[in-house]
Parts: sequence; structure tokens; C-alpha cells
Amino acid sequence: MTGLTVRLARPDGADLKLITAWNAQPHVAAFWHQDWSQSQWRDELRRQLTSPDLLPCLVELDGVPVAYLELYRAATDRIAALYPAHPGDLGVHIAIGDPTLLGRGIGRRVLAHVAHALVTGTVGCQRVVAEPDARNVASVRAFRAAGFIADRELTLPEKTALLLIYSEASA
Repeated sequence: MTGLTVRLARPDGADLKLITAWNAQPHVAAFWHQDWSQSQWRDELRRQLTSPDLLPCLVELDGVPVAYLELYRAATDRIAALYPAHPGDLGVHIAIGDPTLLGRGIGRRVLAHVAHALVTGTVGCQRVVAEPDARNVASVRAFRAAGFIADRELTLPEKTALLLIYSEASA
């Protein structure tokens, strides 16, 4: 995708304000359940940035932030017990907070780019997984359009999720 960059999210300044504001948007809060204060987000981003298994990222298109991503090691995540996880599986969460960007194919394009980059550029990664809320039709549609294949439903404490898998074959 021309003009697409993915970078680490910073736990302060404009990044913190943007992530906090995006997670307060009704279409994000309904599924992420993280409509938190800036101080809560600051703590969460700091925690993620010190974890060997999580990366909070911002995606920019031509220098403009368009999505918040969390990349994670699926084998060390709670979902590993709910499907046959491979040691190299990576996971992705995505939120497009700006409502004016919804329905424009940005999620699909970002997910396809990121998933392809992860399976072709990360040693040991043959699959990228995602587990959006099964009721989040727009998110599920974006993942499927990006090449993710529905595998199974997962019952988590806060949601029934649809496990979606992007593999090397999709790349």
C-alpha cells in the first residue's frame, strides 16, 4: 500500500491523545471495551512496550494516522489454549477510530499489508491470527477481504470471537 507506515505507538503526546480518543468512539468502545482515561492508556501502552509479546502500533497513510494496531504472540496469549496454536503464530487487533474513515477499505488494506509483511518477514511466523467479536460484522468483513479465513468461534469472558487465520498460502 503506497504511503503506508506502521510504527510503535508512544505512551505520551499526540499518540496518547489519539489512542484515547479513538477508543472512546462508540464503534470502537462497543467491541474493545477500553474507553479509558489518558492515564490508563499511558499505563497500558507502557506495559505493552515493555512486554516481549506485545507491540502497540499506529498505522499512518501518507503521514496521517488511520488505525491503531496491537501485534502479539498468539502462543503466549490466552487464545493459545483455544485453538491449535503454532509457536510462531502472531496475532493482530485493529481499531479504526475516526468514523469518517470507516467503510473505505482502509481496514482491509492495512490488514492485508500487515499480515503479508508478518508472514513473509518474520522468522518462524507462518500464520497471523485475529479474534474479533463475532458480532462486529465490519471487522470480520475486513479481515476476510484481507485474506484471513474463518476457523472457529472462541468463547472468551467478554465476547464470542471468530478466530480468523492468515497463512503463508494467503500471502
